[in-house]
Amino acid sequence: MDSELFSKRGSKEICICGIDEAGRGPLAGPVAASAVILPKDFPLEVLNDSKKLSARQRQKAEKIIKEKAYWSIGWASAKEIDKLNILQATFLAMARAFSKLDKQIPVDIAQVDGNQKPPLHCQVQTIVKGDASIPNIMAASILAKEARDRFMVRCAAKWPQYGFEIHKGYPTLLHQKNLQEYGQCPIHRRSFHLKKQLKKEEHPLI
Repeated sequence: MDSELFSKRGSKEICICGIDEAGRGPLAGPVAASAVILPKDFPLEVLNDSKKLSARQRQKAEKIIKEKAYWSIGWASAKEIDKLNILQATFLAMARAFSKLDKQIPVDIAQVDGNQKPPLHCQVQTIVKGDASIPNIMAASILAKEARDRFMVRCAAKWPQYGFEIHKGYPTLLHQKNLQEYGQCPIHRRSFHLKKQLKKEEHPLI
């Protein structure tokens, strides 16, 4: 399968991975990142921007990605987000995911969703809306979201008063109400603050 993970540039085979994150916008929980290398025979029809897939479709795609691809997950905690700021913590999660993948198979080019480059020891290509157009990034988007969603469901069992299983830490009206009633728990981001009269549609569950 290894020979299928590369594209050719001249006489050198180039290994390309996709990287994306989940969880930049919530008031609670970590940010997760994933790095993925898909084989050429991967069934691309199961992929899409993770936000456009149903939970069942994401779970089906996640299973196939983990069976057929090289992949890894990296995290940055709420405490790291507060210490570094959300952008640098996102870069940290991406670097951790990349490092794990790079140890499995050396990566030449990382394609990253968005317009900002994390500091990786390889060539980095940023692609705006790459999670809707680049298969490797789509796959990374799916794995990152599913990993983080599962984490937040586990947190819901520990702190049931916040409803993490419903909103996954995003600033929905329910989450705001519960925060005002119960205060913060250990996974809340101290550097993130509620905005007055926040409208639900301004922060969709992504």
